[in-house]
Formats: sequence, structure tokens, C-alpha cells
Amino acid sequence: ITALMEVAFPLLTKGVIDEVEAYMNNGVDPDFLTWGFLYFACTLVIALAIGTFIRMAGRLRTHIAHDIRRDGFENLQRLSFNFYDYRPVGWLMARMTSDSERLSNILAWGFLDLIWGFTMMLGIAVAMFVMNWKLALIVFSIMPFLAWVSSKFQKRILKSARAVRATNSLITGNFNEAIMGVMTSKAFVREEANQVDFKILTTKMHGASVTNLTHAAIYLPIVITLTSLATGLALAVGGMDMIYGVIPISTLIAFIAYTRHFFDPIEQLGHWFAEMQMAQASAERILSLIEAEPAIRDSAEVKEAIAIQSRRETPSEAFAADGGRAEISSIEIKNLKFAYDSSNPVIDDISMTIQKNQTIALVGPTGGGKSTLVNIICRFYEPTTGQILIDGADYRGRSLHWLQSNIGMVLQNAHVFSGSIIENIRYGRLDATDEEVMQAAKIVGAHKFIETFPQGYHTDAGESGMRLSAGQKQLVSFARAILADPQILIMDEATSSVDTATEQSIQTAMQRVLAGRISIVIAHRLSTIRNADQIIVVADGRISEQGSHNQLIDKKRAYYDLYRQQSLRESSANLDGLLPI
Repeated sequence: ITALMEVAFPLLTKGVIDEVEAYMNNGVDPDFLTWGFLYFACTLVIALAIGTFIRMAGRLRTHIAHDIRRDGFENLQRLSFNFYDYRPVGWLMARMTSDSERLSNILAWGFLDLIWGFTMMLGIAVAMFVMNWKLALIVFSIMPFLAWVSSKFQKRILKSARAVRATNSLITGNFNEAIMGVMTSKAFVREEANQVDFKILTTKMHGASVTNLTHAAIYLPIVITLTSLATGLALAVGGMDMIYGVIPISTLIAFIAYTRHFFDPIEQLGHWFAEMQMAQASAERILSLIEAEPAIRDSAEVKEAIAIQSRRETPSEAFAADGGRAEISSIEIKNLKFAYDSSNPVIDDISMTIQKNQTIALVGPTGGGKSTLVNIICRFYEPTTGQILIDGADYRGRSLHWLQSNIGMVLQNAHVFSGSIIENIRYGRLDATDEEVMQAAKIVGAHKFIETFPQGYHTDAGESGMRLSAGQKQLVSFARAILADPQILIMDEATSSVDTATEQSIQTAMQRVLAGRISIVIAHRLSTIRNADQIIVVADGRISEQGSHNQLIDKKRAYYDLYRQQSLRESSANLDGLLPI
């Protein structure tokens, strides 16, 4: 409507001039009242149309930005761990923020401007050919040159735009690392070195941005020059025709107005063309995130089985079948091999069986493959070869949701989200009552320190739990895992951040909590796993020995050496504490 009204104005001007000319030549009274009413009506309509245009573009941009971020975040939740192994946080943050903003802007405003420009140019082209086809052809003769210039600049602007967006990701990542690692930077006096590294990135960003803007700054004036040339040619040829009486003055005036208006969308779209190259670079990066397929996902057969089951059963029964609690009796690992890449295996031919009511402890040197083995059991990664059998069936034959709904984890570096302590514990089971949350906290010994806070369980833990000590975060993580009531409980150096007294109380509570579950413990502090049913020593991706604590001590091999060395260190530390300084 906006475009059509803009096409109408020169026609109204032509009509008024024709009536004035008829009055001067023939004495016919002009009907200025009618023309004034038409001008007023067109002005009112175009005002309403432009207001609606701006409102619709704003709404469209907001909805597009919402959908892009929603789809990106949804896919981030689905993607496997290996997707994050080689992609820094800044890489992801740049796509979810600045790239999304730029793409939504061009898709909304650029799309509507494209409709406006196409409609306006089509309407003007028809009007110009109807009024004078010769002048119309003169104006349109500029179009091939415009197309040639645009094609030449497209590749250059896109290349520099890609460089800008790629460098922006690196800068965002550098920001993130600088903020997250500020304590380490200050401890090692790395501020100046960090500034040098950041300066290199910003200099690269500056160069790419200047190149991109230079190309745009050259392209847009060329477009304006060519459009002005078309207007000048129309004015020159049309002026000569008017002098010789070929065309009336009203046609020339309307034609010149149309010539300027015809190239207005081209100049506007020329601006959007430069922006569109930036948006294309952003779109490529966002779509690479939204369309990324998780390396680990349910097979087509599993999805079909879940779909059939959900149609046959009530929603609650379908949830129980796919993601609810299950009685798991055993986990069997058969000839397991795994490598992050095709070269060096991290796990090399491991086989073992873990039964219900058993606690299995994994010990061994750093980098031996203990945590990787646990990640494969959780199906964060899948075996390169071999199988993980749960109750005799390959775990790839069940859904990821089912498996991971029955797993609880307590990690060495416990993550606490921003928000209250009660919300962090309830993260283990969102429908848990306040009483159940408190009971879980009491079991692991977290209730005592939580009650010392003025706001108790509603105390804000701060960003990444910064208001809690490392030990307190560990206890919150323990409570969260207990509240989840998992069939498989995995503890990876779970007591490394708590003192000895708290560790002993946790161990006592765990003996009751672990009943009826499969539990896997990774530990370097060997005193914490003496009562495990099986202790498995993992080194270089293989099982070097396994058995109970007493059996491994009697063998006097790797475990015996580890235990003796650790006992000597602990005895030496205790003795140093008793000696006067």
C-alpha cells in the first residue's frame, strides 16, 4: 500500500498540471477541490500504511529473533558432549546474541523493504512505459550496469563480512575466558599479556570491519551515481522532446519524479544488500548451530517404538516407559573400546559387570580413562567398538531420556546455578516438595550450613555459586543427586572439596542411600573407597587389576603401591601438624 500510494502521487501531480494547462489554453476551470481531496486521501492512507509497516517490521523482527534463539537453545540442549569439545563458549555465545540480532533485523526490515521496493518499482515501470516507452527504455538502460556492479561487490562484501563475524566470535570467547579466569589471571599477573592477546583480536576485527565498510562505502555511491545518471538522461532527452512538443510538460515532470522514485528502492536495497552480506554470514553460522545433528541420538527404531507406545498408553504411562524410574539390575561392559579421534584409544578393551546393590570404585593415574569410562556408561559418548548392556540389552536400544533419567551424578567440580539454594537442590527433581528438598540436604549434611544463612534455603547462591565455598557447593550437588533418586549413582571425586569430618558423615549417609542402587565411584583418596565391593584399577585405558581392598593389598601390585604411597603422605602430613614450628 505504501508503494502504490507513492506511485499515485506523480500521477496526481500530472493531472493537476494538465488541468492548469487546459485552463490556460482553453479556459476550462480546474477542479482543485477534487485533486485536493485525492491528495489528502493518499496522504492519510500512506501515513497509516507507513505506521503499520513500522509496527509489523518491529513485530516480525521480535518474533524472528525469538524463534532463532529458541531453536538454537533447544538444539544446544540436544547436542552431544563431543560438539562442545572443540567449540568454545564464545563461539556459541556470539551465534546466540549478535548473529541472531543481525539476522532477525535483515529478515524483518530487509524482507518488508524488498516487498515495498519490488511493488514500487513494478508500479513505476508500468506507469513509465504507459506514459512514454522511449524515456522508460533510456532509464532502464542503466539496470545492466547496476547488476554488474552488484555482482562484483557481492563476493567482496560477503568475504569481509565472514571475517568480521568469525573474529567477533573469538572476541566474545576472549571476553568470557577473561571474566571466568580473572582470579587466575591476577594470581599469575597475566593482565598485560591478556591485553596483548586481546589487542591482536581487536586489531583483526578492526581491519575486517574497515574492509567491509569500505566496500559498502564504495558500492553505495556507485549506485547513487548510476541512478543520477539515469535521471539526467531522462531529463535531457525528455526536455528536448518537450521543447519540440513531443510530450507535454506534465508528463516530463511526472517522469522525472518517477525516475527518482524508481531508484529510491534500489538505493535502499543497495544499503540492505551490503547488510545482507553480513546477514548471510550470520545466517550461515546460526544455521550451522540450529541444524547441527547430535552425534548421539535415539535410533529411528527407538523413536518409532516410543511413538507407538505413546499412542497406545496414557501420557503418564508413556512417560514412565520412556523416561521414568526403572529397576536396573545390572550393567555389563563387553570389550569396550573408545577414542576421541581415530588415532589414540582412550579406552582399550575393558570388560566388567556391575550388579545392583554393588559399589564399584575406579582408581588409577590421572588420564588413565576413568572419567571417560563413566561418560560412556552415561552415554555422553558412545563406544567406538564393544557394548554396554543394561539388564542384558544394548543401551542403544533404549532412549537417551530413559537412560539418563535413571542416572545421578556428583562431579568433582560441582556446578551451582544462579538462584536460591532450594532451587539448585530441586534441580534434581523439579516436582519435589520443600520437605523432600530439606530431607535430601539433611542426609548429606548440607542442612546445617544452609540454616546458618539469614534466608536459609532461599539464600541466593550467586553466579555459578560464587557465594558458596567449594565444599558447600559439593554438598548442594550431593543433595541434588540424592533428591533425583537415581538407579545409577556416579560420584567423580565427589568428596574432594569437603573436609574429613564432613566426608565421614557423607560416607555414613551414603551407605544407607546406596542400598538398592548401582553406584560407581571415581576416587584418588583411596581411604574413601575401602568398603567398595569391587575396586578396579584403570591405567592406559585398560583394567590392570580388580578385586576388594584386602584382595588388592594382598596382591601387592599397582593398587598396593598407590595405597601405601598415599598412606605415607597422609601420615607425614599429620605428623607435620603435630610438630611445633
